Amino acid sequence: MMTHENPEDELVSVVIPAYNCERTIGETLASVRAQTHRRLEILVVDDGSKDGSASVVRSHAEADDRVRLIPQANGGVAAARNAGILAARGRFVAPVDADDLWRPRKIERQLRTMLAGGEYVGLVYCWSSVIDQASNVISRDGKASFAGDVVPQIFYGNFVGNGSSALMRRDVVLAAGGYDTSLRAQHAQGCEDWKLYLAIAGTHNFSVVPDYLVGYRYIVGAMSGDVSQMLRSDAIVRAEILERYPEYKAELEWGRRHYITWQLERESENGNRENLEILFEELLKTETNPLRSVARRQIIRAKAAKRRIGKTRSLGAFEGPFLVSGSQGQAAG
Repeated sequence: MMTHENPEDELVSVVIPAYNCERTIGETLASVRAQTHRRLEILVVDDGSKDGSASVVRSHAEADDRVRLIPQANGGVAAARNAGILAARGRFVAPVDADDLWRPRKIERQLRTMLAGGEYVGLVYCWSSVIDQASNVISRDGKASFAGDVVPQIFYGNFVGNGSSALMRRDVVLAAGGYDTSLRAQHAQGCEDWKLYLAIAGTHNFSVVPDYLVGYRYIVGAMSGDVSQMLRSDAIVRAEILERYPEYKAELEWGRRHYITWQLERESENGNRENLEILFEELLKTETNPLRSVARRQIIRAKAAKRRIGKTRSLGAFEGPFLVSGSQGQAAG
């Protein structure tokens, strides 16, 4: 169903969970404030930070009255996102983690896609570039293009990619129950976003803007780099889904193997031996044939080595600042 709503009139609520992120939150806020869609409220939920994160946010709030700091006792990323969504005034919410970046036209392009799709579209995602500590692009995530009714694709895994790429209808997020805060108590933070997307997919369509509009920061030691916690989070969410939807057992099991393999390829490329051993051990549990596991291990190592060589030969084809216009052959927006 097409709509004649004017995207420029829509208030979009940006929600940033922040915990001890004084080194990155300034750059994240700068990328949000630079959005071409100007009608934003930028809600930074300080989740009990012990560093200077709040001071950085306050300096941005002094320069831009769209920025608002919401302090709370430490409750985890899911609780911080939920607090921001509850405080939001916009019809649409766009979470972004406090170390990730957006290209300038990210919200503009997603909002136009959302409104063009009509009320049945509950979530619009985009693609992500992986960035390092210096905000240089080091690789790209896959080009998922699933749209419309995305069940059962979402049962395989989180093709949306991460917690910074989605624009969602606020009422749909609230109806889905928001982000699950119980994973933190199980020492299993990491898949809260995927679990929410699963719930939304059960009631609404998805759409996609096929461009690299998010800079997703990967840092060893961060939550996304803690493979034990991420594996535990993924396993818990899959077990809950299987209990409710036993008919999707094959998709869930395939997705688990694919998720572990993807993690293995990333850690092989980065040379993180401790994480590799954890992941190979977990991969063994998913295979009924030990010989197949050995073969898969060799294939993964060979693919990672090939990518490392390819990067060297291409003289850093992906390298360069994420927010530089025209970098990586993509427009800045």
